[in-house]
Amino acid sequence: MKDPRDQLRDQRGDRRPLYGAQMWREVRHLLVNLPVGIASFVYTVVTLSVGAALSVTVIGLPLAAAGLAGGRRLGVLARLRARRSLGAEVAEPEPLRPAKPGVVAWVIASLTDGLSWRSALFSLLMLPWGIISFTVTLVFLIVGWPLLPWVARYLGVGNRLVVELLLCPDSLTERVRELEDDRGAVVDTAAADLRRIERDLHDGAQARLVALAMDLGLAKEKLLETEMTADQQAAAKMVGAAHGEVKLALQELRDLARGIHPAVLTDRGLDAALSAVAARCTVPGGVKVHVDLAGPDGQVERPDSAVEGIAYFTVSELLTNTSKHAAARSATVDAWRSADRLMIQVTDDGRGGAVAPDGGFRPGGGLAGLAERVRAVDGVFLVESPEGGPTTVTVELPWHTRTARTAR
Repeated sequence: MKDPRDQLRDQRGDRRPLYGAQMWREVRHLLVNLPVGIASFVYTVVTLSVGAALSVTVIGLPLAAAGLAGGRRLGVLARLRARRSLGAEVAEPEPLRPAKPGVVAWVIASLTDGLSWRSALFSLLMLPWGIISFTVTLVFLIVGWPLLPWVARYLGVGNRLVVELLLCPDSLTERVRELEDDRGAVVDTAAADLRRIERDLHDGAQARLVALAMDLGLAKEKLLETEMTADQQAAAKMVGAAHGEVKLALQELRDLARGIHPAVLTDRGLDAALSAVAARCTVPGGVKVHVDLAGPDGQVERPDSAVEGIAYFTVSELLTNTSKHAAARSATVDAWRSADRLMIQVTDDGRGGAVAPDGGFRPGGGLAGLAERVRAVDGVFLVESPEGGPTTVTVELPWHTRTARTAR
């Protein structure tokens, strides 16, 4: 927001000093355009022309991709210069993120990135623009200095417009990033609310029910220790019935809290939580669980809390479906980290047929809900379940989104 003093000066018609610091910053920027333009032009022409000439060989396309990536770095320098010298409001774009790890994916991402090509175009235009801006500025600096403030200002405006036109992230990309941030905030808030509800149930209502069950148990024992009249016996039966109802409610509350957000997931992570789910599964041959969440440096890490919760409930629902509907003898759960993705695969040797013949999910089935939950964080949900089995469900989730806020 503009400073009130600047607004007041604008209303009065005040202007910045003709030969102030801003003018000299613009002059410096315009003079430096020539060496920067020469270097940028030579780099872009050499890398892209050599890459194009060698495109029929193995190294051609990677060389062109490397040239475009370097052009992106030159764009960072151009935006920095424009912000410091020309007062341009240029946002930094998102870094280039290949869809998959590996050199091939990086080459494809570089060659198809619009900002990289716009940065290359900017580098090519910098040579003629650098010659023009350097020459005009130098002439007016030497022989036309009374007009230098206006010349520097208008040349700076033109330079700034070119930077904003070619090197700014496009509006669609910015809108997508804003929507992703908003969606991440919603997912994290929901995860934090679930953890808060689970904690409140565990520390509040569940603790009070435990105390009530103990009091009823003690009252029942006291009544049984003494000779009772008919009314006292009826009261003892009522206390015993109430004790049984409290224990049943306590068990249901524990199951509810576990279904909202299991404490083992928060305390011990995905490995222990998936092992607990597998232990409760009623498949005759049991469920084998293998979890490997080691990062590139070999250190075992935990994914984002919201992603961790989605992974847990997805596996839990899939194993529940296996127990109820698949008639499987055994099942396996594998979870591992692949670059910046969390991969999960659940396999059973049941009768299959989890996917309808048209490739869609069976109406009313739980797979559609699981798919929607996974895709809410840009995940992938794939089902391979031919008639007669086996069934394999593969889930791919982003490893890092944003860190969920701690529930209060």
